[in-house]
Amino acid sequence: METATARRAVRSFVLREGRITPGQQRAIERLWPRFGVDWQPGEAPLDLHALFGNHRPVSLEIGFGNGETLLGLAQAAPEGNFLGVEVHRPGIGRLLRALEEREIPNVRVLRQDALELLRTGLAEATLAAVYLLFPDPWPKQRHHKRRLVTTELVGLLARVLQPDGLFHAASDWPDYADQMLAALGRAGPWFENLAGAGQFFPRPAWRPRTRFEQRGERLGQPARDLAFRRR
Repeated sequence: METATARRAVRSFVLREGRITPGQQRAIERLWPRFGVDWQPGEAPLDLHALFGNHRPVSLEIGFGNGETLLGLAQAAPEGNFLGVEVHRPGIGRLLRALEEREIPNVRVLRQDALELLRTGLAEATLAAVYLLFPDPWPKQRHHKRRLVTTELVGLLARVLQPDGLFHAASDWPDYADQMLAALGRAGPWFENLAGAGQFFPRPAWRPRTRFEQRGERLGQPARDLAFRRR
């Protein structure tokens, strides 16, 4: 008989988040009612228009870390809305505090498994863009099954992205970047590679060099970007 453990989905993250500072914890407690989104699998899909209070295009960042890129995107495009999904509380607390300090109104934050959100938390063709920057590479061969970019993810992206919507990803692990490129390249009916078939995309000016990228460069593993358009 199949056990509950055997049926449990393989996750692309592990909740070893480290110590959350008192300031980050206070930010979550105080600012979650303003910026946070309380959604659980099994509930109705998010009403993004109601969530942001307008009908502006919505972009999603999966695994925003400390929120550096998400903050920059939201500040540079006040005419858009931005939803960030992350599971680690220290990064969430840091982002919430920065949103208040910089008076950024167009960001909402969800603490949830990104795959669950993409499966049932969003209606079809609701997102203008999805960003996945430096996901956990799970470098050991036996852990590759935990990598987020799979055939399933590509199908989910095709479901939630609007026609002409953008998927932008980056990784500083060459074999993972190659895996991403191959997975998206096989989705020809759904996605077009904006750099040309089989090619990586130049790092865009809007994407800051993160500490992960800087570490990769020091190790001789320069980051590679991918940009695909939903057909």
